[in-house]
Amino acid sequence: MSLQRSNTADKNIVDRSKRHRNTDVARAVRKTRDRLSQQSGNPDFDRELLKLHARAMVGGATAVPLMVVAIAAAGLLAGMSGQALVWALIAVCCYSALAIVARRVDRTDIADIKPRSARWQFLVAHFLSGLGWAYFASLGCGTCGIDQFQVIKAVILLLAMAVTAIMASSLRSALLLTFAMPVAVYAYSGARLWMPVETIMLGLLVVALPFFAYVARHLNRSSVMLLSFRSEKDALIAELETAKAMSDEARRRAEDANLAKSRFLASMSHELRTPLNAILGFSEVMANEVLGPMGNASYRDYAADVHASGQHLLDLINEILDLSRIEAGRYQLNEEPVSLLTIVEDCCHMMELRARNKDIRIVQEFEPALPRLFADERAVRQIALNLMSNAIKFTPTGGEVRVRVGWTAGGGQYVSIKDNGPGIPADEIPVVLAAFGQGAIAIKSAEQGTGLGLPIVQGLVAMHGGEFDLNSRLREGTEAIAIFPPTRVMEELPAVPMKTVGGARRRSA
Repeated sequence: MSLQRSNTADKNIVDRSKRHRNTDVARAVRKTRDRLSQQSGNPDFDRELLKLHARAMVGGATAVPLMVVAIAAAGLLAGMSGQALVWALIAVCCYSALAIVARRVDRTDIADIKPRSARWQFLVAHFLSGLGWAYFASLGCGTCGIDQFQVIKAVILLLAMAVTAIMASSLRSALLLTFAMPVAVYAYSGARLWMPVETIMLGLLVVALPFFAYVARHLNRSSVMLLSFRSEKDALIAELETAKAMSDEARRRAEDANLAKSRFLASMSHELRTPLNAILGFSEVMANEVLGPMGNASYRDYAADVHASGQHLLDLINEILDLSRIEAGRYQLNEEPVSLLTIVEDCCHMMELRARNKDIRIVQEFEPALPRLFADERAVRQIALNLMSNAIKFTPTGGEVRVRVGWTAGGGQYVSIKDNGPGIPADEIPVVLAAFGQGAIAIKSAEQGTGLGLPIVQGLVAMHGGEFDLNSRLREGTEAIAIFPPTRVMEELPAVPMKTVGGARRRSA
């Protein structure tokens, strides 16, 4: 995601209650994205490397001085003059100056570091430490009686090179600037002797210096990769913080919208139901001519139409309220042992007249002796009625609706309602399962519905822990299956055995 799109999203969704947090997150995103494009010469990149080098120097500030002191002590024990102490004092002072520079850079905030100035200070400090090693390379030991003193000095210089290559890898040219002069001094002092061993050690030092520089360069690349990975991690954290802030704000808005919707539905349901009850009551009285005959038969028909329209509007309000309660998780299930066979059979009888008016035959295929379900009777009845109503609505005249109730393979129970209507295209099944969704066939049909029946069925089945499947093929019909899980099936308890004791019957313990 580009920076421009992120800013646009932040303008659209901003948490006003956490303004300071959003500002900090946006600042962090900008900084980390700048680091992702770092390369040599970038001030932020150089500051990171200088900070890393300063921490390495502070962490190993005592390693080289302790090595110098140990070498000086060994030289004194071997019979060297006071030049060893002078060298140790000079070397420790030079490394102390390097440690001071490193500590000052480490304590400075990364945004306040001046890359050019700090780099030159480090290079000068490394050069001074190299002067100490150059002085060591010029030392001689004519009185100590060690034949291979030049070899020992070369080994010590090699050890110092290795330590410096590891510690100063974050700063380019630090190793060469430190040990170029010591190697030159060692070559000058060894040239006077020009012994085979000294020549070999000189060649080893000359080869070791570029080799350790090569190692330091690779370690420098590793440091760069480390900074890059850290920058990417910081960027991901910043992006996650931004996404979380946006998600929290979106969730708060959704909760506010849901609360407003619930208040609106509660208010409108009361405001609409009150006049609707009067409309339904009075229109029914007028249509049935309870208070006397009407002078015009058309008025009686109009009253019946008003009653039917009012009843349709009341059913629509009830469906909207049921769906909103299901989506909000506020639909309360009154669970009790119910017979799925009995409920579906009652629903078939209720829909029989409507099916007969369209010359549709309802075929019942029920498995006998199904145990009871622990479910909400009203919800199960609503599931069956909605599915049967849809099946009858889209079944053509003279068609057939097949209703089946039985066991599932996993031990649950199911209700299957299949019609031989026009069917639903595969790409429209998600549409008809959404709230207020209607397929192309339903829109063209004369009996248009509200598009709430199947979403309500799906929600009620899910609340019972079951599954709802809708299988359909064009010109072959549609089958809707509501599956209740095995945990809802209540097993029948065995009869309690009775014993006769002393002419009286009692239950066995």
